Amino acid sequence: MTPFEFTSHGRNLRTAIVLIAVYAALVALVVVFDASLWLIAGLALTTLPALWDIWSNRSAGLNLTDDTLLWRSGKRFGSIALDDIERVRFDARWDFSVRVTVVPVSGKPVRLPYDALPPSDAFDTALKARSVRTERNPFSIL
Repeated sequence: MTPFEFTSHGRNLRTAIVLIAVYAALVALVVVFDASLWLIAGLALTTLPALWDIWSNRSAGLNLTDDTLLWRSGKRFGSIALDDIERVRFDARWDFSVRVTVVPVSGKPVRLPYDALPPSDAFDTALKARSVRTERNPFSIL
């Protein structure tokens, strides 16, 4: 079976477009409504994580072979043999994001980094094709 691979980068067009739109709105608030600069500066601070993602262009990803699941996010990485996995749990959050936790046969569950996750339906299908049990939990709080 061919390996399932997913890679994401911090520098992407969607993030750049959102940042441009936010900065345009902040400038419009200053020019049109004469908004206070300290208030605009405070709102602009919330964009720093997105700016850092674009600047650093950190790579994250996940590889699923016939015997191993590997993931990486920046300097963090991990792997687990498919035989050591009891199940993979997909938890839908209230913001419609999906968190994935690998529950090993023995040991502590491992939450996969969010930026390393492929679309959940494709990942679920790839896991099932390799006979890994999956579990979906809609709208969990944690």
